[in-house]
Amino acid sequence: MLNETASSRDNRPVLRSPIPDEARQDGVGSAIRRMVAEVLDIEHETILEDDLTAPNEEVPSVMFAMGNRLNARFVGRLLMDSETAYEKLDKQFSTIDHLPIFREEDGKHVILALQGRVNPPPRSWWPNLILFIATVFSVLLVGTDLAIGNIAATDAARAQAIADNALLEIWRGLPYAISILLILGAHELGHYFAARRHKLAVTLPYFIPLPLLSPFGTMGAFIQLRQPMRNRKVLMDVGAAGPLAGLVFAIPILFIGLASARTGPITPGGVYEGDSLLYAFAKIVTFGQFLPHNGIDVYIDSSQLAWAGWTGLLVSALNLIPIGQLDGGHILYSLIGERARLLYYPLLGVMIILVFITNVWLFWVILLLLFGRVYATPLDMITPLDKPRRAIGIIALVAFLLIFVPTPLTPNNVSSRPAPRGSVEIEQASIPPLFTLSGQ
Repeated sequence: MLNETASSRDNRPVLRSPIPDEARQDGVGSAIRRMVAEVLDIEHETILEDDLTAPNEEVPSVMFAMGNRLNARFVGRLLMDSETAYEKLDKQFSTIDHLPIFREEDGKHVILALQGRVNPPPRSWWPNLILFIATVFSVLLVGTDLAIGNIAATDAARAQAIADNALLEIWRGLPYAISILLILGAHELGHYFAARRHKLAVTLPYFIPLPLLSPFGTMGAFIQLRQPMRNRKVLMDVGAAGPLAGLVFAIPILFIGLASARTGPITPGGVYEGDSLLYAFAKIVTFGQFLPHNGIDVYIDSSQLAWAGWTGLLVSALNLIPIGQLDGGHILYSLIGERARLLYYPLLGVMIILVFITNVWLFWVILLLLFGRVYATPLDMITPLDKPRRAIGIIALVAFLLIFVPTPLTPNNVSSRPAPRGSVEIEQASIPPLFTLSGQ
């Protein structure tokens, strides 16, 4: 989920209603002060006469990029709880094309009056549809490739015949395609409906197809929030809804898939999918022991649902990395506020260390270097999280620890992954090398 408000010339803030005549007569500054005085015991005020469009650390930089103007700053103590105060002032400010921003400074409450409200026009839905159709085709290809590899284990000639007519046989990839799209769709719609519940302008999901270039068929999906979020409660709701909704489907799909997956001896040339704590637990529950063990492992590509479930967990984990505009970054910022920025370099350092273990993480490190320092700062930073939302944030971060895969998709190496003591050997099955997708 990207928290980027509309910033193009066509999507700049527009007036929701004309400025009332009395506000024009008294001056906008006087009108602002009168409105603020209803919610704040003003101790100090600054009415800015100049066009102050230079960035101010109290205001999200994106607001200045959109042409907003900081008109006034008030310091004092709120006369009511911050959430009620913001709602009341925001309603009044809408009549004069202004937006309130709430901050805290040295134990005092600060209200900023920013001219220009974010009210972007709707976007066309056809790019979303085209990308979705392309992604459906892309993941169907991956699912069909999995099906062909599974058939090749027992009937190479039949598998080759199907591969020669792959487009006509593409229906064989439906189990994977439906499963992975269900997981990704639930994730993005979780964000979407949470945003709409809070009356935020948000795009439909953009699915990203990736045919032939990866064993997943997609790079996931995203939605774009086109308005800043009101407070940390909203940030938590929207940020956590996506990954938690996706996990509701990914976890049972993984368990169902593992139940139908086959096991067998590990042979050279395969790729090991990598373990998260949850995936390791799922294998113990399904097979009665941790795999790989004594040269035996589960062929996760023998079950399209198992591969979709594992992929869904990986995508969820990537989104839950607690940095920047990733879902995990939104959740962490909701929990601890500006202190989340202090964790950027330590977390980035951990990701860089992982690059030396597997270069799979190189692309993500580059993305985090480019975009990871941008956090979604709510308009109201005074209103705290309530206990239920704080619990949801902690659950989401614990889920990240359970599903994160430090070394995804690495060449298998049995000796480096000893089985736990007391494991029971699983009967060998005559199946092809471990996790070798067709064409790898």
